[in-house]
Order: sequence, then structure tokens, then C-alpha cells
Amino acid sequence: MYIDSQCLLSDAQALTASAYSTNTYDSGAAGNEIGAGEPLCAVITVDTAADTASGDETYQFSLVQSANANLSSHDVLVATDTSFITRAVLVAGYKLVIPLPPGMKSKRYLGIRYTLGGTTPSVTVTAEIQPQNMVQMNNVYPDGFTIS
Repeated sequence: MYIDSQCLLSDAQALTASAYSTNTYDSGAAGNEIGAGEPLCAVITVDTAADTASGDETYQFSLVQSANANLSSHDVLVATDTSFITRAVLVAGYKLVIPLPPGMKSKRYLGIRYTLGGTTPSVTVTAEIQPQNMVQMNNVYPDGFTIS
């Protein structure tokens, strides 16, 4: 599947503490406005499984909007529940789909807020914005092959 680079929020982003996605979606740029039409979602794929060593790690994923490109002073549009997205679920290849609520976006930038807690949280993820009808629940395998 092809992903537009403007829609790529995190590309194998290694997380060991709470952070924002490396990139944001700029809905104020020409041709990027989000309006009526195909419903959109954020798809977060786990590249490297979440740490479970201490047993107290927590992981929460939030789709946020902000007037600022660095996502400061953000508003949460949708957030996962830490009791639902547990460290045991976050294995390599797991996909989490967060729908973008229609009509709720009112600020220019969209991104993901990763909230990690516990003793040794760590996970590597890739996240993108895409139309809901294009979500593929295919298997994702780690890199490590060569084509010659």
C-alpha cells in the first residue's frame, strides 16, 4: 500500500517516553483541507512490540489537533483507553485504527500524542492518516530483507 508522505505521522518512531508524532498533517496547506467526503482515520502499526518487562507499563494513543505545527496546546479528538490497549496487545504487526470524528476538527494540524507510563515503557510505531476504506488488515513484517 502506498502512503502519501504528507499523511505519514510517524515512521518507525521509537518511543520510550510520552511524545508527539514526528510529523503532523497540515490541513491548512493547499489541497489538504478535510471536509465532507470519505471518512478518515489514523492507523497506528506496531513495528517493535511494546515492552512488558516490569509489568506496569501503560500505553495510550490520542488523535490530537492543534493550531501549532509542534502540536503544543493540543485538543484531544479521540483517545484510547489504557485498559483496552494493553502492553500484551501491542505485539509487532498490531494495527490500531482511530477514526477521525466527522466535523470535530477545527484546528490546522493533526497528529498523534503517545502517552507512555510505567517503569520501562518502549514501543516502535508507524502512524498515518488514510481513508477508512483503505485500511488493510494485512500482516506487517519487520524490515531486514534485501532485493537484488
